[in-house]
Amino acid sequence: MTVPACFLQSIPDTFVSQIGLGRFILRIYAIPDTRWWCFFGTFTLNCESPKWKGVKKMSISKYFLTILVVSCFVLFANMCFAKSAEKFRLTRHQVIEQTMKPYDGPSVKGVDTSTLTGKVMCGYQGWFACPDDGSEMGWGRWGKKGEFKPGRCEIDLWPDMSEYDEDEKYPTDFRHKDGSMAYVYSPMNRKTILRHFKWMQDYGIDGVFVQRFARNTFGDKLPYHYNTVLNNCREAANLYGRTYAVMYDLSKIDAGEMDKVMDDWKLLIDKMKITEDKAYLHHNGKPVVTVWGIGFNDRRKYTLDECAELVNFLKNDPKYGGCTVMIGVPTWWRTLYGDCVNDEKVLEIARAADIISPWIVGRFGDIKDIPGFARNIWAKDIKWCEKNKKEYLPVVFPGFSWHNLKPKSPMNQVPRLGGRFFWKQFIEAKKAGADMIYVAMYDEVNEGTAIFKCTNDPPVGESKFLTEEGLPSDHYLWLAGQGGKMVRGEIKITEELPKRK
Repeated sequence: MTVPACFLQSIPDTFVSQIGLGRFILRIYAIPDTRWWCFFGTFTLNCESPKWKGVKKMSISKYFLTILVVSCFVLFANMCFAKSAEKFRLTRHQVIEQTMKPYDGPSVKGVDTSTLTGKVMCGYQGWFACPDDGSEMGWGRWGKKGEFKPGRCEIDLWPDMSEYDEDEKYPTDFRHKDGSMAYVYSPMNRKTILRHFKWMQDYGIDGVFVQRFARNTFGDKLPYHYNTVLNNCREAANLYGRTYAVMYDLSKIDAGEMDKVMDDWKLLIDKMKITEDKAYLHHNGKPVVTVWGIGFNDRRKYTLDECAELVNFLKNDPKYGGCTVMIGVPTWWRTLYGDCVNDEKVLEIARAADIISPWIVGRFGDIKDIPGFARNIWAKDIKWCEKNKKEYLPVVFPGFSWHNLKPKSPMNQVPRLGGRFFWKQFIEAKKAGADMIYVAMYDEVNEGTAIFKCTNDPPVGESKFLTEEGLPSDHYLWLAGQGGKMVRGEIKITEELPKRK
């Protein structure tokens, strides 16, 4: 019978306990097979060897009673954890062989994949999971501590599931106000990611940076999920004429693990031939790859020297380098202030990279603050980049809320204002000199930054959710597309929201 290893973390080796039963000793074992444990009992003769001194002897009546109790325990444990036996059974090697292959499907010509200039790119988390989606990750990033039910969730927006087919919908314990079941989706479902990219095509969004959490490329189960999501994004980009690129998020990796990130990139090159894919984003004649999480002052375990080594590898390695490297840095990276470590190494890495993209989500929350932020941060950052022959990708976001993830934080912390907050950032970024935009994010309902279709009819009950304020569920997809037109000069800069025809 199998149970999670964490259940027995405090037990040394495999031996659990022993009980003296007259002339016999009942011994209970827990045998690990890497991630899981197996309980079983054995009887051995009590030979009174020094090894067994102190073993308690029992009367014959207690002898049979103990056998009964222990047998019941083992039986109960097997029944209790039967569901856990449905574990993830692929080895890392099998995961690599099954999920890391070149794309050999059709490719539709759409956006120009040879440049980032003039594009609106979104971050695509793709980190959700549902029971029975094949990932064995339960309610990954929907719920809390394995549970996804009223009062136990980490999302503030609910996806609009009205257009999804029945085989894309995963039932939940949540209910809408009319009593009907609320559903969510899984990016493990190929059809769903194809749908998301079709929306990008419909609304003029150029593509995505597929978030590849470095920590989740280690091991076997998590790579299976994230490789599958990357495969789905690659196919969808090809089928709908969009573009995509890998964005490594270094969050939560330890010191000394940067080699594993490099190893993953090698697999993407060797096994998936990812940079040879027709839909993969290039810039200045080279494939684009992003390293996100350099210089933040939140006590990250990996070092700036390790970050510099990774950037150098991606740029200069004779076999796996030759990339246009973008780095995701703190808002105040240039002045080494605020959310950035006070270390000149950050600027050294910036000079070694090709594109700088500072993270600004939540750095301001009032629409009145955006013009000043643009003048003091974006415009000055762009001047630094021009001086140092670098390019600049500013981040914009529609609003922010993570109350269900962090209950002490207020609901609707940064209001969307019907899209005016989002649109104002496009305007000021363009005025500051930006010629490309990164939208955070396409699908992140966890922090309330998602621009894809979310519902005005979320579930009711113990967990509270935001709505689209009565606007069409595609409002922010459409607005992002209009922002792209403005960045490219296809429509005039106007303070008022553009009007839909």
